[in-house]
Amino acid sequence: MIEHRWQLLLLGWAVASALLGALYFVQRRTGDATAVDAGWAGSLAVLACLYAALGPGDLSHRLLIASMAGLENLRVALLVLRRLGKGEDTRYRELRARWRARGREQRTFAVFYQAQAFVAVALSGPVLLASFNRHQGVEPIEWAGAALWLFAALMGHVSDQQLTRFKADAANKGKTMRSGLWRYSRHPNYFFQSLTWLAYALVAAAAPWGWIAFASPALILYLILYVTGVPPAEEQALKSRGDDYRRYQRETSVFVPWFPKSSTT
Repeated sequence: MIEHRWQLLLLGWAVASALLGALYFVQRRTGDATAVDAGWAGSLAVLACLYAALGPGDLSHRLLIASMAGLENLRVALLVLRRLGKGEDTRYRELRARWRARGREQRTFAVFYQAQAFVAVALSGPVLLASFNRHQGVEPIEWAGAALWLFAALMGHVSDQQLTRFKADAANKGKTMRSGLWRYSRHPNYFFQSLTWLAYALVAAAAPWGWIAFASPALILYLILYVTGVPPAEEQALKSRGDDYRRYQRETSVFVPWFPKSSTT
């Protein structure tokens, strides 16, 4: 067991840095950076297991938070891995071209990969804090977090499966999905993913210094809404689907699921 949070955090940072560093060298060889998303999610799953194994908290808290964070981030990593071999993700292809034109393609990618490791460690706070909860037995707020996680993880999986089936149908090429959960939100997968992070924070809230854990869902929400989630996804959708997606934007809530508007408004 490791008795100090900062020691376990530094160990976690070293592990995440090594994992993303290895993926950086894979990217140099293949010219495809798509796997970085799987590495980011996978490193969070690894950190969840590492903290649970080495934290000094009661086993009930460690198992609960590790199973939640581990399973969900492993699911996200596997979802990304299925896209490998189908060409580099559009976001990274555009970044590669931009950085190559400036003569610093691989240097910038090296920094980018390590930045992903840093973000993963920053987001792992709820798992770290919960793994130091020495109180015996799971408390009501933790059960509430577990219930929220179960709902959000299930709905996130459903939204991903709905989109996968839609894209698999050749007849839907160039079209925008408007059924299932995607009728009520343009990004239901991101919405439910953000709720899983709130669930982790609720579990961690029962631990000493647990209030710090709410910084993680705040950070993930900021990243989704303004950096790596919604903006590039919307930009790419507008490029590939044009007016059809603009109509979808007018009709459908961007993030929080809500009833669609009339197409005439």
